[in-house]
Amino acid sequence: MVNLQPWYHGNITRSKAEDLLSKAAKDGSFLLRDSESIQGAYALCVLYQNCVYTYRILPNEERRLSVQASEGVPIRFFSVISDLVEHYYKENMGLVTHLQFPVQKEEERAEDPEEETEPINIPPQLPPRNFFPVPSNNESKEVQSEPPKGTELVRPSISETFLQKFQNLDTSSVPEEHLKAIQEYFKVSVCLDAEMVQNGNPTLPHLKKLTNGLCKNLNSEITRTLPTLELFQKALDQQLSPGLGRQRSQVSESSLVPVASRLEQLTKLLYSIEDKTKSAVFESVGYDGGHRKSLIPPVTFEVKSDSLGISTKMYLKVDVEAGKVIFKKSKEGSEDKYFMHNKILQLVKSQKVHTRLVIVVETEKEKVQRKEYVFEDSKKREGFCQLLQQMKNKHSDKPEPDMITIFIGTWNMGNANPPSNITSWFKSKGQGKTRDDTADHIPHDIYVIGTQEDQLGEREWMDVIKNTLREITNISFKPVAIHTLWNIRLVVLAKPEHENRISHVFSDSVKTGIANALGNKGAVGISFMFNGTSFGFVNSHLTSGSEKKLRRNQNYISILRFLNLGDKKLNPFDITHRFTHLFWLGDLNYRIDMPSVEAENIVTKIKQQQYQELLSKDQLTIEKKDSKVFLHYEEEEITFAPTYRFERETRERYAYTKAKATGTKYNLPSWCDRVLWKSYPLAYVVCQSYGCTNDIMTSDHSPVFATFEIGVTSQFVSKNNPNNESQGGIKFMNCVANLMTKSKTKFSIEYHSSCLESFVKSSEGENVEHKEGCLKVRFGSQVELTPIISDPEYLLDQHILISVKSTDSDESYGEGCVALRSAESSSTDFIISLTHHGEMTGTLIGTIQLRTSEGKQTEKLYDFVKIERDDTAVSKGK
Repeated sequence: MVNLQPWYHGNITRSKAEDLLSKAAKDGSFLLRDSESIQGAYALCVLYQNCVYTYRILPNEERRLSVQASEGVPIRFFSVISDLVEHYYKENMGLVTHLQFPVQKEEERAEDPEEETEPINIPPQLPPRNFFPVPSNNESKEVQSEPPKGTELVRPSISETFLQKFQNLDTSSVPEEHLKAIQEYFKVSVCLDAEMVQNGNPTLPHLKKLTNGLCKNLNSEITRTLPTLELFQKALDQQLSPGLGRQRSQVSESSLVPVASRLEQLTKLLYSIEDKTKSAVFESVGYDGGHRKSLIPPVTFEVKSDSLGISTKMYLKVDVEAGKVIFKKSKEGSEDKYFMHNKILQLVKSQKVHTRLVIVVETEKEKVQRKEYVFEDSKKREGFCQLLQQMKNKHSDKPEPDMITIFIGTWNMGNANPPSNITSWFKSKGQGKTRDDTADHIPHDIYVIGTQEDQLGEREWMDVIKNTLREITNISFKPVAIHTLWNIRLVVLAKPEHENRISHVFSDSVKTGIANALGNKGAVGISFMFNGTSFGFVNSHLTSGSEKKLRRNQNYISILRFLNLGDKKLNPFDITHRFTHLFWLGDLNYRIDMPSVEAENIVTKIKQQQYQELLSKDQLTIEKKDSKVFLHYEEEEITFAPTYRFERETRERYAYTKAKATGTKYNLPSWCDRVLWKSYPLAYVVCQSYGCTNDIMTSDHSPVFATFEIGVTSQFVSKNNPNNESQGGIKFMNCVANLMTKSKTKFSIEYHSSCLESFVKSSEGENVEHKEGCLKVRFGSQVELTPIISDPEYLLDQHILISVKSTDSDESYGEGCVALRSAESSSTDFIISLTHHGEMTGTLIGTIQLRTSEGKQTEKLYDFVKIERDDTAVSKGK
C-alpha cells in the first residue's frame, strides 16, 4: 500500500515538501505527495541543484498511473505506485535526475489523550445531519408574514384538503386501526386543533394524542428496552484504561448503527409530521406564532447642546416606527419640533470626543443645517446612531438592503445544559465592548451561534435559540442551516424577510481529534450567499493544553485546507479567499503563555483589569503576529476578562488547577474563546461589539459575543439601456510575482471573479531571477478582462481573485485579491500579498485599469454615519 511507503507523505503542503527536500540537501532526493489540484493524482517532488522539480502523476481511465515527464520520452503506465517509483530509479527516464534518496516522513508525536483537559464523549454513529434547509413552499413554515384573509372560510377546507390527499395514497401496508385514527383526525380533530390555535393555544393536543396512539406499541417497547440500554451503558462507563475504554465504546456503537439510524429516521419523521401539520393549521387560521412584527419602542436620549458658549440640556426622542427624531427642551415637553427620516442627511461622529455627534439635517427651506450634541457616554452615542440607521433602513425606498448586521456568538457549554435565561448573550451584555440598553430592541439580520461540548440535541438547541430571540426581538427567526460534528455545532438563523435573499447554502466539517479521526476536536462550517455577497462561518474546537500551541496551529491549517464550503468553481482557492466575509469563531484553546507559578499573579491582574500585559503573552496574538496562523485576519480589541477556566456557577473564581493521576494540571486563565474575521479589501465591515457575558455560569467557559455592520450587494439589474451602454473593461499590466519557492517551474496567472463569465488565464511568465528560496516572475503581456456588467453601481463592488499557478503541475503557488474600487478614478498600481493554505508565499505587484459605463454609485446606508477625522474634514451632507 502507498501509505506504508517511506517516501509517501500524503496530503502535506507543497511548501512543506520543499522544506523537507531542502533539509535533505542531496541531488536525487525525492518524495511523493498528493496533488493539490487533482483528486486521485500525485506530485513527485525531486531535488536537483538546490531546486525542487515537481512532476504530476495522473491516473488514466483504467486507473493506471503515469508521470508527466519531459517531451519526447515515451509514457509508461503502472498499476501500482511503488512500481512507478522503482522504475524512475533508472537514469535518463525523462526526469531532471533519477530518483536516489527517498525523504522519509517526519515523526509526529501522537496526541496524548491523558493531557486532554476535557473528557472525550464519543457519540453514537448516527447518519450525518448536514444542514437545516431553508423551508421551501412545500416544507414547514413557522411564520406567516401576513395572515391569510377570510379565515372563517378557510378553516373547514383544511379537513377536506387532508382527506382528499389521504384518499389518493396507497394504504395497503398500514394497519386498519391506524387508518381509522388518521381519518378521524382529518375529519374532526384537525379542526379542533385549529380552533385552539385561534384561541392562543398552538400546542396541537389532538395531533399529539394521535401520534401517541399510533406509536403505542413503540412506546411500550421503548419503555421495556430503555432500562436494559441504560444498564448496558453504565457497565461500559466503568473505569477502564483510556485506550481500552475507547475501543470498546467504538465497537458497541458500530454494532448499534442500524437501530440508531432507524430511531433517528423515526424521530425526524415525527418532527416533520408535527411541523407540517402546524404549518397547515397555523396558515388556515392566520396564526403567526403570536409575533406579527417587530416593534422598536421610542427611545429618548438626554444630550447637551452648545449655543453661544452656553451648554443647554435637551432630549432627542427617536421613533423608529414613525420614522422621525423629535427635539425637546424637556423630557415631557412638546413634540412639535421634529425631523423626518428623509430630512436627516448624515450623522458625523467626532473622533477626538467620543460623546460628540453632529446631526446634518435639511430644513424646510432646503438648507442644510448642522446640529451638534454631546451624549452622556460613547455607548449612548452609538445606540443613537444604530437606531437612526435602523430607521433609515426601515423607511428606505430601496428594494434591497445594502447593509445588514450580524450577531456571532461562541460558547463552550462544558457538556452542561444551559440556564433558563441566556438573553444577555444575544443582547451583547456583560464585559468588554458591549451594546447600550437603548439598542436592546434592534434585531440583527442574521444570528450565527457556535457551540462546543454541546450535549443538547439539534432540535432542542434550535428551540432554545429561537425562543430566546423571539423573547428579545418579537420575531420568529428562520433557520438557515445547522451542522453538528459530535459536540461541535454551528447554527445560522435569519429574519423571515431575508428568506429569499439567502441561497447556495453549504455546510461541512473536518475532524482534527486524535489521529485526525475523532470529531471531539475539529470544525464545522456553513456558507451562503446573501443576494450578491458571499459569507462563510467556521466554528472550531482546537486541541487543548497550554503546551499544544503547535498542534493548534496544525489544526487550523488542516481546517483551512479541507473544509469544503462556498463556490466550487473557485478550485485554486481555500476558504480564506472564497468569501467576501469569512468569520472564524470557537474555542480556539490558545492560552496565556506564562509559568504556572504566576497563576495568582494572573488572577490579580485580571481583577485589576490589567489585560494588556496578559494579552502580550496570549499565544494566539503571538502566533498571529508571527504569521503562523490566521494570516491577515482581524480581531477587535479585547477589553474583557479571560473566558476560561471558571469554577462553575460563579464568575468570581478561576479554577486553574486540576488534580490528575500524573500530578496537578494547570489551566491558567486564558482567552480561549474568540471571534476573528477576514474580508475582501475595501469591503465594508465594522465590529460594533466584542465581549463576554457575566451571568451565564453553567460552564467553565463564558459565552463570547461579537456584532458587525456589513455592507452587502444586491443581485444587480442595470437601469441603463444595454444598447447604449459602453462595454466595461479591466486591464492588468506589468505584473511581477515574487514567490518564496525553490521549485523549478513556469507560471501563469488565473483571474477569477463573479463579474466574469469564466476565469481568464494569462500567458506564461518569464522567470527573471532565482535567488536562494525566492523566484521573481515577470508577466510581460497585459491581460484584459471583460465584465458581464459595466455599470459602476455593480462593478465597483466587485473583486478579482488571483492565483499564480505552475504550468507543470497546475498547482497554485499563491492567491490574493484586488478590489476594483481601488481603480475607480484612474490606473492604479497595486501590491498584494500571496498566500497558500494559510502561509505567506510571496507578493504580486502590477497596475490595474478599470473602464465602466456612465454613472456613479448611489449612497449606501453605511455612508450615513461618518467619522470626523479632524476639525476641518467634516462632511456637509449629501
